[in-house]
Amino acid sequence: MRRLIISICFLLSTITAVCAADFQPGNPRTMKFPELNFQIPKAERIVLECGMPVYLLRDTELPIIGVTAMVRAGSVYEPAAKSGLAGMAGSVMRSGGAGGMAPEAMDDELEFMASAVESGIGSDMGTVSLTSLKKNFSRTLQIFRQVLLHPDFSEKRVEIARRQAIEGLRRQNDDPKDIAGREIHRAIYAGHPLGTVPTFESVSAVTRQDMIDYHRSFYRLDRMILAVSGDFDRSELLKELNAVFGAVKNSGAPDLPNIAQPKQQFQGEVLYGKKDVNQTVIRMGHLGLTKDSPDIYAVRLLDYILGGSFTSRLTMEVRTNQGLAYSVGSHFDIGRRFTGSFIAETETKAESTAKAISLMKGIITDLTKEPVSDAELSAAREYMINSFMFGFTSPASIVTQRARLEYFGYPEGYLEQYRENIAKVTKADILNAARKYLHPDAFKLVVIGNGAKFDQPLSMFGTVRELDLKTTVPK
Repeated sequence: MRRLIISICFLLSTITAVCAADFQPGNPRTMKFPELNFQIPKAERIVLECGMPVYLLRDTELPIIGVTAMVRAGSVYEPAAKSGLAGMAGSVMRSGGAGGMAPEAMDDELEFMASAVESGIGSDMGTVSLTSLKKNFSRTLQIFRQVLLHPDFSEKRVEIARRQAIEGLRRQNDDPKDIAGREIHRAIYAGHPLGTVPTFESVSAVTRQDMIDYHRSFYRLDRMILAVSGDFDRSELLKELNAVFGAVKNSGAPDLPNIAQPKQQFQGEVLYGKKDVNQTVIRMGHLGLTKDSPDIYAVRLLDYILGGSFTSRLTMEVRTNQGLAYSVGSHFDIGRRFTGSFIAETETKAESTAKAISLMKGIITDLTKEPVSDAELSAAREYMINSFMFGFTSPASIVTQRARLEYFGYPEGYLEQYRENIAKVTKADILNAARKYLHPDAFKLVVIGNGAKFDQPLSMFGTVRELDLKTTVPK
């Protein structure tokens, strides 16, 4: 028995040694994998009897149904003298009761059913959404319809919304990052509705009747798209939607107000906000491009290489090599209806403010001089193509994305051709895009911090205009 045990141990040790000799640890940089084959999920598009497009995607994993209505509205259409109207109206549509149902009664019933109905208005889209258990969907849909089409705008809730907006304005200069974000946006879109921000005067001027008139002007069935996902029976759902929204199309709807594109004026500006803090907040940028530009795919890759990843040029140099900041990056916000923006940002200690600004501008300038490397292009391309699937993580995200593409007028086949178009981008395309859409000498530069501690005066970057950050609340 002893000899048998020794023989077995010897055999096992021999096998282990041979396997160890044959085993070579894999290098993740050289490992090969089968080509990723990802098919884009489909959503069915139908048109209700009232003419409203609806995107449907059934999912029976949970007994839940979600609906989102996208409405052609937005803060760009509000009068400058009443800036804040759209945002307040979007909030009070839900909070102020609807269809003769008191706000408190609506809150209680939705809570009892474990349902949710939410509303809001952004710069270029209004939304109303619902989430409901399947068994409570019919009743929740009725409330959803009232909020969408017949909000009551309770005077009491209007006043609450006004006070909340005023309180937000009182605190708008508390956070240096909030200040910088607001001011870079105002500078880039100066003279355009996108650059208008609410004030105490404009918010105080908003009345309940303004909200009613705004809603009446924009919330029409022929300006809406629905996205529906969840555990529904298709035929029953369509029957219910047609019953809820009716069979008569709106007629004679006035066109949306004509809002011009922002003017492409590339002129540098330095804005300084004095804030007694140890860390300086830096934002720099200018206008970018729209979704209709043929350069959007090159810009997507440019975005990743410059400041859109943890291995981007800005991160590697400003953070890793120079140690000037913990967070640094840049981003092209490609405009869907109006021209978007390019913004680079970071926060650094006051004593390295000018150094960080100069370094960032230098890195951005370098991209306009020489092509990116093969390694940078390959890494960016692989990331963009392989991460594409994460935009389809749930039925709700899939159906909503399809509806958004139609809402903003994306071309047919945009999603299906996206990866192919990314794969076609060359180094020359990225260089051309950098030269066309990056103008460091024309940056709007916003700096929030304690100028007395800066390593160099901001005047080295141009004439400085100091921001008035004093908050005076009207009585």
